[in-house]
Amino acid sequence: MSGGQALFAELRGFMKSRVVLTAAELDVFTPIGRAGLTAKALAAQKGLDERALTRLLDCLVTLGFLAKHQGVYGLTDLSRPLCADHPQTVLPVALHMNRLWDNWSGLTGLIKSGGAKPRAEGPFKDEATLAAFIGAMHGIGREMSEKIAKEYEASGREKLLDVGGGSGTYTMAFLRANPGLTAVIFDLPPVVNMARQRLQAEGLLDRVELVPGDFYADDLPKGCDLALASAIVHQNSPEENIRFYKKIFAALAPGGVILIRDHVMDAERTWPPAGAMFAINMLVNSPGGDTYTFAELRQGLEAAGFKDVRQVREGADMDSLVEARKPG
Repeated sequence: MSGGQALFAELRGFMKSRVVLTAAELDVFTPIGRAGLTAKALAAQKGLDERALTRLLDCLVTLGFLAKHQGVYGLTDLSRPLCADHPQTVLPVALHMNRLWDNWSGLTGLIKSGGAKPRAEGPFKDEATLAAFIGAMHGIGREMSEKIAKEYEASGREKLLDVGGGSGTYTMAFLRANPGLTAVIFDLPPVVNMARQRLQAEGLLDRVELVPGDFYADDLPKGCDLALASAIVHQNSPEENIRFYKKIFAALAPGGVILIRDHVMDAERTWPPAGAMFAINMLVNSPGGDTYTFAELRQGLEAAGFKDVRQVREGADMDSLVEARKPG
């Protein structure tokens, strides 16, 4: 492929995403998964234009998301998780990406004029949609959480505070890796209820205290000696992060440690590539969120009172770790 062709291929990349996201938004995979369908039958079932839907389905065949035989469409291994009734469905994640598409479309105007977006109140229309999204994120994040929990030395710690801990993905990984550890999960009330169900199913509920709350508005539970801030600091401006660190500092026992999992950028802010792209995601989706260098994270942590700030894991994705200690 020539240089020009390669460039054009990059520029056309959005087209593939738009086709798949539209198919997810219209939920075409679920009925096709239940029974192979023609475009005519699916259009009638969904109330869609048959000609336009046929073009969409045929394109999905060329992209590997559908198979087609004598006019009947069926799923492939690639598309099965996009069905609403798949046991490990990622359809809620795809719908979340569809919402991000709308915000990304405003990037040019944002670069021209700036202006902070208001913090989202939550993109989920009901608790069932939220539960599906949290469940999908648990499935996606489980492998990374297990790896991080095994690598990080937490054997001397007694009680973990998982701030904004979701359904407990990282809490469960740390508890499995450290049999003597107990934990507190602090998150919004509906999310805490999801965590309770997952912990019960995993046989770990007796080692976890569940505390509902909003870390932007409420104080954090006290008495833990390890606090995990997993994929949180990128949501915040530097000033918001200092306030966040101060809350964790106040909650930790003397000698306790904060552990941040997130993108950590190099000094030029160009590596890791996933972090540079995620900085744009925060630009279009939050009032002041960003990805941060180690120096920026250290500055904020020290402003909140922490000492001995160090990066204990370098990752290419959102899997870098920064640790800091509350003086004891």
